[in-house]
Amino acid sequence: MAFSHVRGIGPRRFARLLECFGSAERAWHAGRAAYARIFPAGLADRLAAARAGICPATCWEEVRGMQLLLLGDPGYPPRLAAISDPPFVLYCRGLPLLADAPTVAVVGSRRSTAYGLAVAEALGRDLARAGVWVVSGLARGVDSAAHRGALEAGGRTLAVLGSGLDRLYPPEARALAREIARHGTLLSEFPPATEPLPGNFPARNRIISGLSQAVVVVEGDLRSGALITADLAAEQGREVMAVPGPVTSEASRGPHSLLRDGAALVESAADVLEVLGVAPVPALARTDRLGPEERRIMDAMGNEPRLPDELAALTGLPPATVLATLLALETGGRVRRVGTRYVALPAAGR
Repeated sequence: MAFSHVRGIGPRRFARLLECFGSAERAWHAGRAAYARIFPAGLADRLAAARAGICPATCWEEVRGMQLLLLGDPGYPPRLAAISDPPFVLYCRGLPLLADAPTVAVVGSRRSTAYGLAVAEALGRDLARAGVWVVSGLARGVDSAAHRGALEAGGRTLAVLGSGLDRLYPPEARALAREIARHGTLLSEFPPATEPLPGNFPARNRIISGLSQAVVVVEGDLRSGALITADLAAEQGREVMAVPGPVTSEASRGPHSLLRDGAALVESAADVLEVLGVAPVPALARTDRLGPEERRIMDAMGNEPRLPDELAALTGLPPATVLATLLALETGGRVRRVGTRYVALPAAGR
């Protein structure tokens, strides 16, 4: 645990320390000369200085209220342990992740559109209803929407942080994080007091994909963190999946690029569940919980199949809102897509 506080000591270098010294305790008490034989001079200096500035006993005090998982512990997630560079320590709050639990990452843009938010929330909700743990990064936009959807369904969700568990980022996600800790898990490889530095998030992304059987990208540009997570998932042998979006949206470029490269197409949670071999929960048509946009679209739809553009003209809603709302209605069992048109299901009232 003390080594996790030393800048520059990651999974590979920690493994090198164990290889050379036999145990973490012996490695901690080795001298600078011993460190310099295996690491660059600057890192050897930091390690030697860490012995004076970091007290292992104090590190234990800092993690009160957290669960600590070391690589090799029985409770360490086996999927994560199988990647090439698993974290040597995990700091957790919340429920333990069962070894055989199905897990899917839903990731995407922080600057998400209304369409992306609706898709992410619907995926989180419907995956959680089927017993899948929804994994994401607690970021603004798609990540938070996926977590919220899973919680709304009464399911489980896991948030991987790019900071210490006591340095939640973004700040407005604190209430959401508290709910996740009650009904799911908060997890980080970074020790308490670690700030959310930009360099932490690419490392965080490998954990998101490493924990998951599949990674679903909802929105993101060509240089987004979501695409980095998808690349890591492919390297780790995970299923890479993507949700198509409006061709006019910059946020669709990332998912569309993945689809061109062979990612599996996701139109609803059923596509993801099929890949996992998990049976979907039958959708229930519920008319008592229709939101205002859903109600307007259902009223405008009538008994005829309608194009999204027609519904936008009839309701006065923006096309992106219509598309997002139609997806929510479809996953909720209220409408069905027939070709490029949508039709109200008989059981779905208006």
